[in-house]
Amino acid sequence: MSAPSTFMPSTETVFQRIGENTMVVNMGPQHPSTHGVLRVICELEGETIVQCKCVIGYLHTGMEKEAEYQQYSKCVVMTDRMDYLNANGNNLAHALAVEKLLGCEIPKRAQYLRVVLAELSRVASHLVWLGTHALDLGAMTPFFYCMSQREKILDLFEMFAGVRMMPSWIVPGGLRGDMPEGFAERLDAFLAAFPAELDQIVGLLTENPIFKERTMGVGVLTARQALEIGCSGPIARASGVAFDLRKTNPYSSYEDFDFMIPVGHTGDVYDRYLVRVAEMRESLKIIRQAMDGLPEGGFRTSDRKVSPPPRAELDNSMESLIHHFKLYTEGFRPPVGEAYAGIEGSKGELGFYIISDGSNRPYRWHERPSSFMNLKSLEVLAIGRMIADLVAIIGSIDIVLGEIDR
Repeated sequence: MSAPSTFMPSTETVFQRIGENTMVVNMGPQHPSTHGVLRVICELEGETIVQCKCVIGYLHTGMEKEAEYQQYSKCVVMTDRMDYLNANGNNLAHALAVEKLLGCEIPKRAQYLRVVLAELSRVASHLVWLGTHALDLGAMTPFFYCMSQREKILDLFEMFAGVRMMPSWIVPGGLRGDMPEGFAERLDAFLAAFPAELDQIVGLLTENPIFKERTMGVGVLTARQALEIGCSGPIARASGVAFDLRKTNPYSSYEDFDFMIPVGHTGDVYDRYLVRVAEMRESLKIIRQAMDGLPEGGFRTSDRKVSPPPRAELDNSMESLIHHFKLYTEGFRPPVGEAYAGIEGSKGELGFYIISDGSNRPYRWHERPSSFMNLKSLEVLAIGRMIADLVAIIGSIDIVLGEIDR
C-alpha cells in the first residue's frame, strides 16, 4: 500500500471517532484547481451528524509571507485576492494599518470615497452570497437576479478603477485617483433602482415555504457561542451580538453617517439571511449620505513622504520628477513600530497587523481574516443536524477560501 498523501490528511489525523456504530464520510474536497476548496469530515449516526471537522489548506498561497518581500504599496494587490468578493474592504484595512504606522492624515474627501467603495463591495459580496446560497438550496432564479445587480456594481468599479474585481484603488495615503466624471450620476441611478430589485429577489425567498423549511431552526448559534468562537459580522449579529466596528470603533469618517445595525434573535440560517438583506439596505443609506455630503478637496494625503507630487508638476519640476521616481521605485519607510487596523468587512472583522523595522517593506504582515474565524462555527452548528442540512449551514457562514488559505 502506498503512503498516504501529505496533501490530503487522513481521517485519523483530524479526529477520533466518538461512536462505535458510526460512519465517517467526506464532504469534499473538490478538485484543487477550483477557486475554493473546503474538506468537511463528518461522523454520522444514521443521517445525524455527531462530529464535524473542517480541513483547510488546499488553496494555500503564502500571501502573508510574500508581502514581507514587497513594498508597502505593492502589498495592496495581494489584499484584493484574499477575500476577492470584498476587495475594496481589504484594500482599506491594509491602508489604515500602514497609515497608522506613518501617522499621516487622510483628506475627508478620500475618506468618504473610501466609504462609498467599501459599502458597494459589501452589497456586491452579499449579492453573491444571497444568489449562491439560494442556488445551493435549489432556488435558481434568485441567483440570476443577484448576479445581474452585482454586474452593475462591478461596472461602477470599472468606471472608477478600470478593473472590476481587483481595483487596488484604496492605497496607503488615500486613493489612486479621484472620482471620475459621470460616476455620481451612474451611482445615483443604481441607488434609485436597487431597492425595488432587492425587494423582488427577497420576495422569492422570505416567505417561500421550502426556503423557510430549509433554514428556520437550522444551524442555531447562540450569542455566547458566537463570542466564544470569535465570530463577527452578520453571523454574530444574527445571534444577537450587536457589534459592528463601523459603530464601536469608527474609521474613515463612519461616525458622520446615520445607519442601523441589523440584529437577529434566533441565530439560525434564516436569521443570517435576514441580517444580510437588511445590511444591504443600510449600506445604500450610507452610500447616499456619503455622496450627498461629499467634501471638496484632495484625494491623497499632503504628506510628501507617502504621496507622489501632482501630475502637473512633473513637466516643470526636476525635483518633483525625482521624488515621483524614488517613491515608486523605493517606496516609503514607516518608523519602527507596530500597528493593527480593523474594519467591518462584508463577513466580519477584517484587520491587518503590521510590524515595521524601518525599511520599505513590512517585517511582519498578518491578516485577521473573518472567514477563518467564522468557519470554526461550522463544527458547532452541524452537531445534531441531518447531513442534508450541512449545505445550508455552510452557505450561511459565507466563507471565501482565498481568505482562509492565505
